[in-house]
Amino acid sequence: MVFLRRRALLSGMGAGLLLSTRLKHLQAATPRNLDEKPHFDVSPFQLGIASGDPAPDGFVLWTRLAPSPLQEGGGMALRPVLVDWEVGDDEHFSRVVRNGQAIAHPELAHCVHVEVEGLQPDRPYWYRFRIAGYDSAIGRSRTLPLPGASVRRLRFAAAGCQHYEQGYYTAWRAIASEPIDFVFHYGDYIYEGKDSGDGVHKMNGRPFKALRRHVGPECYSLDEYRRRYALYKLDPDLQAAHAAVPWLVSSDDHEVDNNWAGDTDQDGTPPEVFRQRRTSAMQAYYEHMPLRIRSLPDGSHMQMYRDFRYGDLMNIFVLDTRQYRSDQLYGDHDAPQGPDVWSPERTMMGAPQEQWLFDGLGRSDTQWNMLAHQVMMMDLAHRKSAHSELIYSMDQWSGYLYARKRLLQFIEQHCPGNVVNVTGDAHRHFAGDLVYDPDHPKPVSVEFLATSISSGSDGLGDDDAFSRSVRRENPQLKATTDKRGYVLCDVGRDVWHADLKVVDKVMEHDGQISTYASFAVERGRPGLQKA
Repeated sequence: MVFLRRRALLSGMGAGLLLSTRLKHLQAATPRNLDEKPHFDVSPFQLGIASGDPAPDGFVLWTRLAPSPLQEGGGMALRPVLVDWEVGDDEHFSRVVRNGQAIAHPELAHCVHVEVEGLQPDRPYWYRFRIAGYDSAIGRSRTLPLPGASVRRLRFAAAGCQHYEQGYYTAWRAIASEPIDFVFHYGDYIYEGKDSGDGVHKMNGRPFKALRRHVGPECYSLDEYRRRYALYKLDPDLQAAHAAVPWLVSSDDHEVDNNWAGDTDQDGTPPEVFRQRRTSAMQAYYEHMPLRIRSLPDGSHMQMYRDFRYGDLMNIFVLDTRQYRSDQLYGDHDAPQGPDVWSPERTMMGAPQEQWLFDGLGRSDTQWNMLAHQVMMMDLAHRKSAHSELIYSMDQWSGYLYARKRLLQFIEQHCPGNVVNVTGDAHRHFAGDLVYDPDHPKPVSVEFLATSISSGSDGLGDDDAFSRSVRRENPQLKATTDKRGYVLCDVGRDVWHADLKVVDKVMEHDGQISTYASFAVERGRPGLQKA
């Protein structure tokens, strides 16, 4: 697919849109149906702006034109339009260093993905869009350091799981104010389920009534997924976090369907039919995320695993643990670990992605390596009652023990003491050491699992039955709490610090942010230490 520009950029201004992965500076003909004089009664930038997938010389800029976001087509006429964009040295745009025009195509919901190049490494830039007399908000992005540059410090936030009905996005507002270099969003950007209605339901065994309401039925069609993204992106706290720093995004399950695995959903839908739903879901995801064109879906497949290098300090490997995994065992229920979980035929990442990761880790020469993925890697057991059997999640790495051990052994042999896992999906904070199994208690790596932004509502804290059980059964687990929030990481050359941030309430505005627990990891000595 080719993204179009109407006119060439001036000499020396650099590239705007990435026209293909190889031919970045070629132009294509202006479409015959271009709307050359678009008119809007309100700003078409209702869904905000974003940047992401940074590089040493640039980043992706994103917006979607939608003057009426929840209407079909976002309220846009079904014709392509030109959008101006510019990047400045400061927030006042005293010196514009790159600018150009991008075409917003109706086939892609009038989204815009501009791949900016030619910038200086390791510094902030500001950007904005303009069309028909309307300006977008101003966003701030940042380029990566050069691969060989010496970097002393890196700060980032990890967050995800933002169920719209279950709480305000107070944590996103806090993240927008943090002095960080990027956000890692581990997934569950939307929830695909239908409007839960105005009745009272049960959550964690307690009565719960939706704070905010989904619009429409469960998402199956492209239009339904688009409308769901529009609903979520209307939130001002989420918009603020997007505008503050570049994001590294990853999708998990609810961007398609709960706990989907490869070509399998939870309802027994024939794979060839489920792939149609995946096609719609992945297109909508791409349309609403600051991703490069290499991630543009090809049917039901989307290239999501990729890596980033932050100077000589850290290599970041963003993994995909949904598209290539084997189906969950035992009906995807928490269950005892039978022999099937050790089958070498079962995979979490698929062979090509696993080899890509091993190759990257094997040649890495940075101080740290970060594995950024979706679901818990700790092999945590718990009991439903004091004398019941030990059970494990079959949706997490604990249902894929052969693949898990293979990865941990590779880490131990090839990059011992400098790999940190940052994950999510469990709607709780977890922090702990990664060991092969109880017979090999020496830590190989560590994991910080970021709790949800809002999923799970206000939560139960850390003295509920599950918390007590999981702490009792798992000495490698160092902390857990059922509260909302995010993980804030401060990475130095020899020590990685992490704060588990929590919000006291998300069912009301103005929840208070605090630090539940803080940990440190020394390079070369895997294992969490209380900070």
